[in-house]
Parts: sequence; C-alpha cells; structure tokens
Amino acid sequence: MTIRLPGADGALKVYTPRTEPLALTTGAPFTSRTVFSAAHVVADPFADVSPDSPAAVDWDATLAFRRHLWSHGLGVAEAMDTAQRGMGLDWAGAAELIRRSAAEARSVGGRIACGVGTDQLTGPAASLSDIRKAYEEQLAVVEESGAQAILMASRALAAAAQGPEDYLEIYGHLLRQAAEPVVLHWLGPMFDPALDGYWGSSDLDAATDTFLAVIAAHPDKVDGIKVSLLDAQREIDIRRRLPDGVRCYTGDDFNYPELIAGDEKGFSHALLGIFDPLGPLAAEAVRVLDTGDVEGFRNLLDPTVELSRHLFQTPTRFYKTGVVFLAWLAGHQSHFTMVGGLQSSRSLPHFARAYELADGLGLFPDPALAEARMKNLLGMYGVAQ
Repeated sequence: MTIRLPGADGALKVYTPRTEPLALTTGAPFTSRTVFSAAHVVADPFADVSPDSPAAVDWDATLAFRRHLWSHGLGVAEAMDTAQRGMGLDWAGAAELIRRSAAEARSVGGRIACGVGTDQLTGPAASLSDIRKAYEEQLAVVEESGAQAILMASRALAAAAQGPEDYLEIYGHLLRQAAEPVVLHWLGPMFDPALDGYWGSSDLDAATDTFLAVIAAHPDKVDGIKVSLLDAQREIDIRRRLPDGVRCYTGDDFNYPELIAGDEKGFSHALLGIFDPLGPLAAEAVRVLDTGDVEGFRNLLDPTVELSRHLFQTPTRFYKTGVVFLAWLAGHQSHFTMVGGLQSSRSLPHFARAYELADGLGLFPDPALAEARMKNLLGMYGVAQ
C-alpha cells in the first residue's frame, strides 16, 4: 500500500508506509536518569464549545494516556504547557487535571510532578501581591494532591516585575513555604512570547545569573531545574553551575540526546514534551543508557531529533498540535480534536511530514491504522488516494 502526501512545495509524492512497528516493550524502572514526559490532554470531541469556552476534556482518554506513559517507566509532568496551559486549558481545568492525574498516579505507582503557575489571573494587570497569592493557591492544590510541584514561569510576573529583585522576592517566598523540593521551570519566549525578559532581563547572561541566584539562596528547596531555551550550550553552562544535589532536567526538544547522554562533567535528566509521542522509544533508549551503553542510547534516540525539530519548528508554541496529531494516529485517542480548536494551528504539509517521520521511526503501534487515519485527513483536504 502507498499513500500520496503533500510536500512543503505543494506537490504530491508517493510514500510507502512501513508494515510493522518498532518492537518495544515495557521494562524495569530507570536507574541512571529521572525522566518525565510532559503529557497532552485529550479534548471531548462531542462537547458543544467555542474556542473561548472552558476546556472540555475527555477524562477517560486523558488518564489512559498517562497510564500508557507510566507503563513504560516514564514520569508524567502534568498540567504543563504541553497540556495547553494558557492555550485552551484554564486554571479550573488544570486544577481538575492535577487532582485526577495525581490520584491515578497513586493507584498505579506512577511518578508525577505538576505545574504551578498564575494563570487564574485573567483580568487587569496583576500586582506582585496578586501574583504571589496566585502561585500560593496553585502550590497548595499540587501539594494537597500529593504530587511534586513544578514552579512554572508566569506571564503575569513577566509583565509586572520591575527587575531581578522582584523575581528573587517572589520565588524566594514560594521556596521558603514549599513543603518539598520543587522543580524550577525556565520557559523561553520561543514557547511563549509573553515570557520575554524573564528573570528581569532579555540579556540571557544576566537572566541566568538571577535564575542561579534564586537556586543558590534555597538549594535545599530545589530538586532541579527545567531549562527550555533550545540552546544546548547554555543549558550545559547552567548545569555546571548548579549547587550539588540540584538536577538539571533538559527541556531542549532540539538537542535532548546529547544533553541526556552528557559529558565528562555531568548530564541532564529529562522533562520533555517530545517524550509524549516518543514515550516507549525514549524509555527503551534510557534503559540502554542505564547499562552504560551511550552509543546504543544515541543510536536509538538521535534519529528522533528530526521529528522533534519538525514538531517544534517556529512558531514553537504550536508544537502541541503535532503531539496530539501523532497520538491520534497512534490510536491513543479516537479523534484529532484539541481544546481551544488548536488542531487548526498547523498546515497539511506539516502533518504529512510528521506522519512520514513518525512512521519511519516505527512509532505507530498499528501502522495500518495510522495510514487509514492519515488518508482520512488527506481526504478532508481534497487529496484523493
């Protein structure tokens, strides 16, 4: 069987899908790295909503996908930007997601960490006091659920802060009251333009100094940092400046194999959106790395970078669309619908290339199902087969 796919130039080409998936199995817990997948949410396709409505979530399918990730040994990073925080999922929906996923994690023994932000502040410009209270409210929800907290970057704080001292004050306050060590998340403006100048400066060297000053003042309250700047050398430089015991979780969806493999001076753990579609393959690669076989790890994971760079291409914030698209093709959900109508945020040639790359990697458990669903989508765009 073949399939006709549109290329970036608009011309159709014939592609022959593979007939068998990559052979992957579940296995023992990881020993050399701590690895989280930032997981997407599954929309309820039958809900009568508009793009401005609160998110309507298919809870059964959403939680089933998290069980899929846990079954392969991955931790779940919940209610992060992959779950469309601030892009279709509001705080009320995120709070419900946190509670449900944390309960599910307890029932299966899965590892979970959840995003803490300030996205309930949707009105006029917020004061620093408002921002502090919003963070505290969300931190309480996560801690009460029994999950680890990830302190996410705040659009409201980026807008309100007058300089580095405001970040030092807000984060210092939160870390002092956190019950357990948290993960600090630095999300770059390529993922969210509203976060430009985070940590008090658009100069990344100055911002890095402030970020590290927060950690240095409270090393006992920081489990680790997640760096999402798509700059491998900067992550390495930050990693080498961390206090002992503070981990670096790579959030670099362009350079993750080399950062996780590490060098003679250290390595990064992982908290990645790309490990949503790559979950089983990523888990297999980390188990190979657990044996000390760096070459085998790279041989498995390096070929996935082309797909990741494709999904995360500019405008990067719309990578969620490709993630959900691949989950549909892989059979993890029955439809390609997203909260906020975000399924319309990428082009047909983008979807076609994502399908081709994912199929070439053997990511689809049922290649015939993926092919049939891709053909259905192409038919909706008028591409005859």
